[in-house]
Amino acid sequence: MSSPRIVFMFSGQGSQYRTMGRALFEADPVFRDELLRLDRMASDLTGKRVLEEMHAGSKADSFDRTLVTHPAIFMLEYALARSLAAKGLEPDICLGASLGTFAAAAVAGHLGVEDAMRAVVAQARAFEAACERGGIIAILAPPSLYDEAPFLHTRSELSGINFDKHFAVSCALPDLAIIEQELKQRAIACQRLDVSYAFHSRWIDPAVEGFLADIRDLPFAPGGGLVACCAQARTLSHLEPVDFWDAVREPIRFRDTIARLEADGPGRYIDAGPSGTLATFVKYALPAASRSTAHPILTPFGQDAKHLASLLAVMETTAA
Repeated sequence: MSSPRIVFMFSGQGSQYRTMGRALFEADPVFRDELLRLDRMASDLTGKRVLEEMHAGSKADSFDRTLVTHPAIFMLEYALARSLAAKGLEPDICLGASLGTFAAAAVAGHLGVEDAMRAVVAQARAFEAACERGGIIAILAPPSLYDEAPFLHTRSELSGINFDKHFAVSCALPDLAIIEQELKQRAIACQRLDVSYAFHSRWIDPAVEGFLADIRDLPFAPGGGLVACCAQARTLSHLEPVDFWDAVREPIRFRDTIARLEADGPGRYIDAGPSGTLATFVKYALPAASRSTAHPILTPFGQDAKHLASLLAVMETTAA
């Protein structure tokens, strides 16, 4: 019986929070050095000290300025992947959800980290220059509710399906509170994500021309590893600039992407994002008989070192 494939998962906008990665930054020299290096890159491109903003304040403080959070998420995910590599853990597949596609592409070797960072910042600038404010609401209910409820399908667009009882909608800023109130009246659990724009919907279309113009000469390296794309629910061995637009414009088909990966055998799904959310989604998306496992590392609730140690122990036992 073959060993489960190692899948690194990279999440996108809405998974970030202030203080993310701070404990690991203090404890892990590889992670710290990578973050510092990436922060210098981001500062040169944006004029902002992204790492300083990441670690300022408390988790309860809003952290949604796209020109800061876009590079912050990329920085953290890439640094965490490099830390794992230093510990002998390399991915067979890199899964990118939304913005996480940039980190997936860089870790898989399709893009140099400097080029990936430039593309991340270019996308953030395009959103801020062209798009009206909006948001995303995650909803704990079957996705069929979207078509059944006029207050959803007339005011928002379906922006992602994570598992059978969890989906997300995107909408313009004025409709966020209206949708939340309707869901509350129906006793349906929901959460507004800490984002500035209605990603994965028509409300970000004004940014496409400027973004693609900025990255049309993005240099891709040959021979990169497999990238599981949640916009297409399949694995890619070759990437093009438009893939980085589709990743944030098309709905996140996380449930379908996991189903596609599971069809090829079991995996160890390692969440390399800030919040551990994708590891949770995997647990609910896996078939009942699956031999796959899901592993968070960073979460808003602490215990990052414990999670990392647990993962490494599992991998060591498997290797033995």
